[in-house]
Amino acid sequence: MIIIPVKEGENIERALKRFKRKFEKTGVIKELRERQKFTKPSVRRREELKKAAYVQGLQQQED
Repeated sequence: MIIIPVKEGENIERALKRFKRKFEKTGVIKELRERQKFTKPSVRRREELKKAAYVQGLQQQED
């Protein structure tokens, strides 16, 4: 459960923004979207390799 302590006199919009940020970091929505469809393990592995190659390319560009 996400707990957001609201300080005395704090704006409700600011507290909501903190809640949304914390909720997004938990990854609940991302996991729900992934569970809506089945992805074959081979396709998942291919996507991981593709992402790793992309990240590695970015890191090499920085050097």
